[in-house]
Amino acid sequence: MEAANVSLQPVLVLLACAVFAVVAFRSLQLPPMLGYLVTGVALGPHALGLIPDTSETRHLAEFGVVFLMFSIGLEFSLPRLRVMRRLVFGLGLAQVLGTGALGMAAGLALGATWQASFVFGGAVAMSSTAIVSKLLAERLELDTPHGREIIGVLLFQDLAVVPLLILIPALGRPPGEMGVAVGLALLKAAVVLGVLLLLGPRLMRGWFHLVARRRSTELFVLNVMFITLGLAYLTSLAGLSLALGAFLAGMLISETEYRYQVEEDIKPFRDILLGLFFVTVGMMLDVSVVAQNWWLVLVAMLLIVGLKFGLIALLSRLLGARPGTALRTALSLAQAGEFGFVVLAHAGAFGFVSEDALQSVLAAMILSMLASPFLISASDRIVLRLSASEWMMRSLDLHRIAVQSIETDKHVVILGYGRNGQRLARLLDAEGVRYIALDLDPERVRDAALAGDTVVFADCSRREALVAAGISRAAAVVVTFADASAAVRVLSNIHALNPAVPVIVRARDEAEIERLHAAGASEVVPEALESGLMLASHTLVWIGIPLSRVMRRLRTVRDEHYGLLRGLFHGASEDSDAVEGTQPRLHSVTLTTGAWAAGRKLGDLGFAEIGVQVKALRRLGEGKLAPVPDLRLEPNDVVVLLGVPELLAAAEIRLLQG
Repeated sequence: MEAANVSLQPVLVLLACAVFAVVAFRSLQLPPMLGYLVTGVALGPHALGLIPDTSETRHLAEFGVVFLMFSIGLEFSLPRLRVMRRLVFGLGLAQVLGTGALGMAAGLALGATWQASFVFGGAVAMSSTAIVSKLLAERLELDTPHGREIIGVLLFQDLAVVPLLILIPALGRPPGEMGVAVGLALLKAAVVLGVLLLLGPRLMRGWFHLVARRRSTELFVLNVMFITLGLAYLTSLAGLSLALGAFLAGMLISETEYRYQVEEDIKPFRDILLGLFFVTVGMMLDVSVVAQNWWLVLVAMLLIVGLKFGLIALLSRLLGARPGTALRTALSLAQAGEFGFVVLAHAGAFGFVSEDALQSVLAAMILSMLASPFLISASDRIVLRLSASEWMMRSLDLHRIAVQSIETDKHVVILGYGRNGQRLARLLDAEGVRYIALDLDPERVRDAALAGDTVVFADCSRREALVAAGISRAAAVVVTFADASAAVRVLSNIHALNPAVPVIVRARDEAEIERLHAAGASEVVPEALESGLMLASHTLVWIGIPLSRVMRRLRTVRDEHYGLLRGLFHGASEDSDAVEGTQPRLHSVTLTTGAWAAGRKLGDLGFAEIGVQVKALRRLGEGKLAPVPDLRLEPNDVVVLLGVPELLAAAEIRLLQG
């Protein structure tokens, strides 16, 4: 029992520190994997020594790499490669070969052996798929020109790891045997790939269909684990790496209809084991050696970031990208990546790299990854400073938006033109309400614009794009993408430009309602609630409940969740509708400096006497406030009133003039 407690203690220390580190890094808006790296550095044998660097720990880390490669294989598909072939096999291939050659030349210039230089070149050619793809998704830049270039390069880098892991074991052979060893390794890989690709898809689809028919989640997950580790074991028997087998397993499953279910089921295992891999990478770092060679670490980090930035920007320009796109692509890919650690660890096991050199390169790669979020967040400012033509291109983009909106007033600004944005546009068109939509998918924008839709290519997170879309004259803004973090950033810009405009935001579920309301959303529409209501309404009708009663029930539930649904904001299309003209509607009033109501309590305004309700109040810097009677109004507050048109006019006069 005592021995068990001793062996359990390091695990508990590791888990506790990892939890605190990941929480801290998420709070700082940094990728959690950096928290795992810091945990490994602090707890490893070269620092506090709380976690020993044992073979068992390294074996667990190997499983992290196995599941990382499995997830990469799961995203690998021939149709996707065909669509992105110019970026993947053009820019991606040129970047890996060019960076690898520069890294190898730098290693040789510093006196390293050619084997070590080859390893360094291969390691620094990789960028961080996990960090970059996450940051691009958060910034809504995956569908931008530079976003597609970045994803194409990352995809080729992920594929390039496979031959690197095959070649590294052959580097330690004598010169006469090396060619034979490399050829044999590549032949083995070709045979394994050929057999699996020819026979694998049919066998995999049939086997998964057999397992899925049992309708057991436990059995399904167990089968995925078996397939992944089984193929990894088979490739290791053939003298190849475990990671290659896991990659092939993911690739075979990606061709079946069970791909998305597998991806969801395996994600918790992958993320936890990948976190452990980063912990073991951090444990490899000897802080004392790094401190003694700090200048070498700094030079190596600057070389990695500087050389990759310059080369990628040049290659992107040569392949026809605009200067701004090339610079943003280079800034996002200038860091090292997780597969670089895999390559270094693989080479370290064969003794190709000296300890001092390994520590220096490892530290430089970690520092470059730490710098990556800051480089990407500052990319707009950097690009505008470095590229004179970017100002002109940005001006042309804004001009195109302004041309669409210049004659538009009391219109709706739609942010995102996916399925929800297009459905909203159709309804607005049917009601004669003008709109302008902003979207970052150039193909979608081109097709929709050709069809006559008022949609332009623009990044809605930028203030200048919102200004050009006529945000100051808009009747409402609708955020159609269900990304709460991105919506919060957009809301901040909207309210800085026009605090009075109502903003309706889409959300995935009810848990995001409070956060979005606090950020200034006038109304939040959660998908989970609406789909549940529609499911319930259809069920009630089919079991014989009268439709009128079902509609009343839906109206009651919606009123409880959407206080603002008891009225609507006035639009131009309502002027000719006599019935609508007698219905309660919403109206937003901004208290100007010197307004009569500024400094007075809501309860003292006497709105109940004239039949008007205060439905909401939004204050700059504080978001949405509850309209309680004791709340004292301030200049620039936005007061949302509910009432019939004549009474709303009287209430607005009372707010402003008394």
